[in-house]
Amino acid sequence: MTNDFDRTEAARRWRLVLGGTAADTPLAPADLAMDRALDALYGAEPGTPRGGLGASAPNVARWLGDIRQYFPSTVVQVMQKDALDRLGLQRMLCEPEMLQAVEPDVHLVATLLSLNRIMPNKTRSTARAVVSKVVRELEAKLASPLRQAVTGSLNRATRNRRPRHNEIDWMRTIRANLKHWQPDYQTIIPETRIGFGRKGQSLRDIVLCIDQSGSMAPSVVYASVFAAVLASIRAVSTSVVVFDTAVVDLTPLLSDPVEVLFGTQLGGGTDINRALAYSQGLVRRPKDTIFVLISDLYEGGRNDEMLRRAAAMIASGVQFIVLLALDDQGAPSYDKSNAAQLVAMGAPCFACTPDLFPDLMAAAIKRTSLEQWAAKAGIVHV
Repeated sequence: MTNDFDRTEAARRWRLVLGGTAADTPLAPADLAMDRALDALYGAEPGTPRGGLGASAPNVARWLGDIRQYFPSTVVQVMQKDALDRLGLQRMLCEPEMLQAVEPDVHLVATLLSLNRIMPNKTRSTARAVVSKVVRELEAKLASPLRQAVTGSLNRATRNRRPRHNEIDWMRTIRANLKHWQPDYQTIIPETRIGFGRKGQSLRDIVLCIDQSGSMAPSVVYASVFAAVLASIRAVSTSVVVFDTAVVDLTPLLSDPVEVLFGTQLGGGTDINRALAYSQGLVRRPKDTIFVLISDLYEGGRNDEMLRRAAAMIASGVQFIVLLALDDQGAPSYDKSNAAQLVAMGAPCFACTPDLFPDLMAAAIKRTSLEQWAAKAGIVHV
């Protein structure tokens, strides 16, 4: 009995996987509906504009509603991305009813941002709401770990032995003076006072320089959220620069990561040299500056000059870090020659997943070896 059930279930699953019209594998009505949803996407040749979804946005919106009914959200997100890649449905995302039917995720946000310049006014408010929803979810997930990692590292890295009263770290001060306990007075004499560092003083300058070429789209989304969180930490001064063949400083928009994202323009070429030239002007205290270049290093500008600028920044004392990707994939395509030359200069190069970025920044603030940190975190670095 069990074997018959297993064989029937296996046949059902293979039928759903392979599609077709196998008469010897009948499907229940719910499975038939699921099969139609799968066939509408995967039964079409990649690149076919319509596939089995028809030519109209309402048909696609109905299909999006169906897959949300039949599959968990993680599967829905994969199918949405496949529909965009295989069937070329990007233009349909300019229809409000389409956006209301989708399952928002990072890849969808990246696609919407790439369509920002051609999106009709009637769709902009809906698109902004979709982007805002994803950004708020990412902030809720990523903000607290980043704040804790950065502030904790700054507290440990800063040794203020002559703090003012409002700068005293009382827990560390008490621990450091337990040996001075006075039983007669039931108190501790704080011979050594330990402080957090000067309040209102920026202890590190952080510059995020983000490649906004099409291949870096998910990295742009994550980096924008992280930049906004870093900007909310008073002990660090944060700047964010995005670039393709032009350079845009989005630092004034950091109070709202949604505004930062809509200030980007995904796609186009890449001029890292020009971005580094601009970023050099932001460096005021080289030895207290952490510069994070988020790029796959495919340079479309002056490659030799780009490497010379990077070498000059590193020689001045800037902590120069290259993230080849900041996304969930962790296996980017990148210019291996440029990466190798930057590593030889002393700039660590590796991909980083969003959940590891807080620890990366903590390690950079403490000036620990990022190569050793990457090895412990299981990251393959160049």
